[in-house]
Amino acid sequence: MVSISRRTALSLLAVPGVLASGGASAQTPRMQSWPLNTPRRTGIHDLAPAPDGGVWFTAQASGHLGWFDPRSGRSELIALGSGSSPHGVIQGLDKAAWVTDSGQNAIVRVGWPDRKLQRFPMPAGTPYTNLNTCAFDGDGDLWFTGQSGYVGKVAVKTGQVSVKESPRGRGPYGICSTPSGDVWWCSLAGSYIARIDRRTGDSTIVEPPTRDQGARRVWSDSKGRIWVSEWNSGNLSMHDPVARSWRTWKLPGERPRAYAVYVDERDIVWVTDWGGNATFAFDLRGEKFERFPMPRESANVRQILGRPGEVWLPESGNEHITVIRTS
Repeated sequence: MVSISRRTALSLLAVPGVLASGGASAQTPRMQSWPLNTPRRTGIHDLAPAPDGGVWFTAQASGHLGWFDPRSGRSELIALGSGSSPHGVIQGLDKAAWVTDSGQNAIVRVGWPDRKLQRFPMPAGTPYTNLNTCAFDGDGDLWFTGQSGYVGKVAVKTGQVSVKESPRGRGPYGICSTPSGDVWWCSLAGSYIARIDRRTGDSTIVEPPTRDQGARRVWSDSKGRIWVSEWNSGNLSMHDPVARSWRTWKLPGERPRAYAVYVDERDIVWVTDWGGNATFAFDLRGEKFERFPMPRESANVRQILGRPGEVWLPESGNEHITVIRTS
């Protein structure tokens, strides 16, 4: 475990643009950034708000779970084990960090605040899955994707791990749960989204209207509609499972590359654009994008997560963490 203290000045940017929410008064979002300032390059990949007001992040290059305190600027690195190469992280109902560790071919639980490690390896004989991201279903079980062509589950009460080959092979990437507890995932290589049958573990493909769009991440809004960031097409799309319909919007700019997607507590959709080095907020009510330019070149934000009033962005391209405060 490595602890780093930093109290240097933080970059605070007033961002032009206004997002209104329901009957509330309009707010001018503000962007604030911190360098990680760790003794080694972390290779920050994904992040998730922690229960103590801090933010967890996966340090893919160094094999750690990171914890960042925005109040002090202090970072901490928790070693996950030999060969670790973590990708995704989310907070569980138990307030622990749950990590997809492709290097160890295992799910790793990091207790909080005790920092105790618990590993859930793939079943014996499972090939390298290239673990990607994870989400909890309505029963409290953890589902995960493996980009080599796998979808699996950790039954949290028993610790049993089960894995199934995904339809059409390699490509499973982003995954999310809906307010009703259903689980959806997307295939980057296969360019589709899929719904998991939580009883059998089988996946049913739902074809998007755009061919070869490169579905990278998915997120549900409060109505259970599935939002998709399309890497190849540069589109933001939305699937309504009830109406069995799709809607699609092209990100602004010449050559957008949509990577991460996240829906906040107001049903504002956030999507990152690697092509334009920006993050966009999309309000379905007016079908309008609001652009938030990243303060450094090649920010390469791979995931967005947040809590009420805060949208958190890991800058994998330059070892920074950024927040957009919306209230």
